Amino acid sequence: MQDLRDSEATGAQLRAIMPRAAAVAQDATATVTALFERFRAAPLPTVLEATEQFDGVRLDHPRVPEEHLDEALANLDPRVRQALETSIDRVRRFAEATRPADTEVTMADGARVANRWLPVSRVGLYVPGGLAVYPSSLVMNVVPAQAAGVASIALASPPQKAFGGRPHPTILAAAAMLGVREVYAMGGAQAVAAFAWGLPGAARADGTTAPPLPAVDVVTGPGNVFVATAKRLVRGRVGIDSEAGTTEIAILADESADPGFVAADLISQAEHDPNAASVLITDSPTLVTAVRAALSELVPATRHRDRVATALGGPQSGALLVRDLDQGIAVCDAYAAEHLEIHTRDAAGTAARVRNAGAVFIGPWSPVSLGDYCAGSNHVLPTMGTATFSSALNTTTFLKAVQYIDYGRDGLAAVAPVVRALADAEDLPAHGDAVDIRFA
Repeated sequence: MQDLRDSEATGAQLRAIMPRAAAVAQDATATVTALFERFRAAPLPTVLEATEQFDGVRLDHPRVPEEHLDEALANLDPRVRQALETSIDRVRRFAEATRPADTEVTMADGARVANRWLPVSRVGLYVPGGLAVYPSSLVMNVVPAQAAGVASIALASPPQKAFGGRPHPTILAAAAMLGVREVYAMGGAQAVAAFAWGLPGAARADGTTAPPLPAVDVVTGPGNVFVATAKRLVRGRVGIDSEAGTTEIAILADESADPGFVAADLISQAEHDPNAASVLITDSPTLVTAVRAALSELVPATRHRDRVATALGGPQSGALLVRDLDQGIAVCDAYAAEHLEIHTRDAAGTAARVRNAGAVFIGPWSPVSLGDYCAGSNHVLPTMGTATFSSALNTTTFLKAVQYIDYGRDGLAAVAPVVRALADAEDLPAHGDAVDIRFA
């Protein structure tokens, strides 16, 4: 437990003492940079070698034949299919409702400026694999892209040795449900590289030819620290959603919180990954003791107990003891959690005061697990403190705002002296000349 009750740290000082797995992120940068250098020299061999090294699968090309998607959908458990349909419906309703509207402003007669939201042409969506299966992440990526109107969608997910080098069948089935036909069996930083620079086609052992993977405009999706690092390094060449790395949960709670609920929610995110972060922020030492007692009972009973125990015992997790709710909110804003739960007496009022979080879950009946699957919100969220400037994945991730300027002669004449004055003030006289010549 870290006791901050006597601390006067604010802003950057407070951010510096937040629990983070910083060393892992530093190591990842060097690893990903080296992989990118190899990729630029030999794209397909690098992807295939990395796939064999990290996933234990040898492929001739990562493109998944479309018939495998249809086969996976035909064999999908009806209960899982129904759950996915519910999730898709709720996420789609929210995504479509939050698509920004075009705007137009008439400045004067013959002077009109418009802002139009246009979808990017092509996106690459990443769905993690490894320790768990994430069809929900596929839904969270694909549905907002479709709601934005993206015409070309490519999907990547790590190959599974148990399934012949294909992504998990549930991933393939979910892709088929959503009409996504371009799927690749590749994971990690190599998948991000393939999306950013493209990948050549290749002949397969069965005599068919896998088509090339054209580069995309935007890469989105959660993943481990290597995926998040890769996305950060390609930003500028392509757009990204945010650095959605290893999962985080912070819980701001007072003595009114149910310690069993708090413990269960900390465990729910710790089971994702040994590097997952689970942080309790509270002004109640009594609650800290009660939550620890609940964890001692619940952790041994959960299926992934070893993974959970490692995550909860890591430097990225723990309890932060604050002197009051005001300091607790300041700590929440400094930590900028991917998921922030509010377990206080006035949970809605407290939530309204928080500025930095990927998503805020209000009260004891809004656990992060709900947002992971079917709240209607999106679970692809900024991590590692980037929620101070990044947002949840949404339709605007796949849209760009294009401004249209439509002035007639009278509209330009009305502001010609303004252009002339400012052009001269900036010592750019040709700017003014370009307007004056129209009235010579």
